[in-house]
Amino acid sequence: MQDAIDITLNERPLSVSPGTTLFSLRDARKPAADVVVYNGAPMREDVPLQSGDAVVLIQRGEIPPEEELEALMASRHTPGVHRRVKQACVGIAGAGGLGSAIAIALARVGVGRLVVADFDIVEPSNLNRQQYFVRQLGQLKVEALRDNLRDINPYVQVDIHPVRLTPENIPAVFADAAVMVEAFDAADQKAMLTETWRMAYPDRPIVVATGLAGHMPSNTIRTRRLGNLIIVGDGVTAAAPGTGLMAPRVGVAAHHQANAVLRLLLGETPE
Repeated sequence: MQDAIDITLNERPLSVSPGTTLFSLRDARKPAADVVVYNGAPMREDVPLQSGDAVVLIQRGEIPPEEELEALMASRHTPGVHRRVKQACVGIAGAGGLGSAIAIALARVGVGRLVVADFDIVEPSNLNRQQYFVRQLGQLKVEALRDNLRDINPYVQVDIHPVRLTPENIPAVFADAAVMVEAFDAADQKAMLTETWRMAYPDRPIVVATGLAGHMPSNTIRTRRLGNLIIVGDGVTAAAPGTGLMAPRVGVAAHHQANAVLRLLLGETPE
C-alpha cells in the first residue's frame, strides 16, 4: 500500500491519501473556498497532490480562526519570532505619521498587545503620510487606527487612550509596556516623553525619532543605541518651511523604529 502524502494545508501539516487531488481536498476540507492557492499560485485546474505541496484555501470575506490566521501570517516570519512577540506589550505615544505606521508594522509582525495614546483627530493634511483613509476624516486617530489594525489582524489587542500625554499620566498609561515608542512631531513633547519614561522606567528601553523631514536620502536615517535610549533619524532634518513631513522618509524612519522594537523584543541590539 502506498504511503500517505504529507502536505501543508493553510500552513498546518496534513497527511492525505494517495490519489487525493487539489480540488478533492478543497471539497472535503473547505467546500466554500473560492480561492485555491497551490504552492504559491492561484489554481483554476485540478492537479494530483504530491508530498511537500503547500495548499491554502480561502473563502472571500471570511475571517479565519485565530490560530489559522496566525499560522498563515507567521509562515513568512523567521522561525521562533511569532511565539516570542505574541507575548509582548509595546507602547506607542502618538498616532500620526510615525505612530500609525509603527503600529501597523508591529501588528503585521504579531505583537500581542499595543497601547496607543493620542488626543488628535484625522485631518486632511494627515493623509499625505499617515495610515488613514478619507472616510476617517474627523475621527479620533486612536479609534481610526484601532479599526485599521483590526482589519489587518483582529487578534492583536489594541488599547487606546484618547488623551494628551503628560508627565503625570504617562507612567500609568504605559505601565505594561516592555518597550516605549516616541512618535511625536514637536521637539518639546519628544523630550518630555523621553525624560518621563526614563525616570519612571529606567530599565525599559524607549525608541525615539529625530531628523526625518523632507526628501533627503533614505540612507542618512540611522538607528543608534545609547543604553536604553534608541535614536532613529539623521538628527538634523527637522520640519520647516520648504522641508515638510513626507510619506517616504517618515515611513523609512517609522520602520527603523518598528524594527528596533522587534529586535529589542527578540533580545537583539538595534542598529
